[in-house]
Amino acid sequence: MLYFDEPGPKNTDATLEVAVDACKERGIKHLVVASTVGDTAGKATDLVQGTDVRVIAVTHNTGFRDPGEQQFDPDVKAKIEAAGGAVYTGTMVTRGLGHAVRACTGGSDELIVANTLRMFGEGMKVVAEIVAMASDAGLVPPDNVVAVAGTSRGADTAVVISAMPSNRFFEMRIREVLAKPRDFEPRERNVKFGY
Repeated sequence: MLYFDEPGPKNTDATLEVAVDACKERGIKHLVVASTVGDTAGKATDLVQGTDVRVIAVTHNTGFRDPGEQQFDPDVKAKIEAAGGAVYTGTMVTRGLGHAVRACTGGSDELIVANTLRMFGEGMKVVAEIVAMASDAGLVPPDNVVAVAGTSRGADTAVVISAMPSNRFFEMRIREVLAKPRDFEPRERNVKFGY
């Protein structure tokens, strides 16, 4: 297992390398990558070239920051799709409607789950979330996949995880932690928008 002294984008290359190596060594065909604007997913696509590993990039929903805006680079999306991968844009499993409820009532089940996973780092919350999202969209089989995410930008967390859809979220199993930050500071949350 690879531990980083600090979280963040400087760990992206090493995280992606350990993730791609795990796919190759274990015969895993799907690499699920969290990518807000496309940088991490683009790098992952370059690394799997010449293999049978398929990159599934999971982005923020359209309007995440500003109504009608999609942050993911359309050129990177075309690159991923041309390489046989896919880009999934949808509502985060641990955000969704529960955050609207939270704004009105002060709490949600999704927030409890998200904050529990964050005890292991922001990336650990995101890998579970993006695998459920990719599974919901039918982009990954109910089998082991490698998932990559990070703290803010870039990648610093990689796991082997058994994919399940969001309605079976607690049936997912994090089988191996390949990389994660040893220490991290919790991100400041925007209470109004629930992230």
